[in-house]
Amino acid sequence: MPIERIHHVAYRCRDARQTVEWYREHLGMEFVLAIAEDQVPSTKAPDPYMHVFLDAGGGNILAFFELPNSPPMGRDPNTPEWVQHIALKVGSVDELAATQARLEAAGIPVVGITDHTLFKSIYFFDPNGHRVELAADVATPEMNARLDAVKWAMLEEWSRTRRAPRHAAWMHEKEFDGATG
Repeated sequence: MPIERIHHVAYRCRDARQTVEWYREHLGMEFVLAIAEDQVPSTKAPDPYMHVFLDAGGGNILAFFELPNSPPMGRDPNTPEWVQHIALKVGSVDELAATQARLEAAGIPVVGITDHTLFKSIYFFDPNGHRVELAADVATPEMNARLDAVKWAMLEEWSRTRRAPRHAAWMHEKEFDGATG
């Protein structure tokens, strides 16, 4: 059974309306659906919620739940803040820079532009405290081929040692020339 695409990814939000308006205003995402229930369909638990869906492009949906009867939102204190994030692809580095300027002009602090060799990205937080990354691909076919050739060896070495394998160290070394490394 092949997976066709992500149907939706769901996160919690503090305020459904504020979340929809923020993603529309700052990221241009269209509001596509709202579902509200007094009972959870899968568990039958009596727990009212608002479930909102936003168009993340390419048939992908980013969704949020507002849960008024649950304790305040939190995050896993054992996971670094930079790990859990929502990463969305944009069309170019120019678009990334323009979005960064717009966000900063709106008073939203932005980290980046960060160069990951294969893509460049910016990071910021939505009104719910979720870290959002916007990424613009810059990888060449040669870069992708080099990484594809070592992915299994890297995973195997990591599984044995729990230390970063050096197979793709070229990504963060200045001597990489984009073709031969």
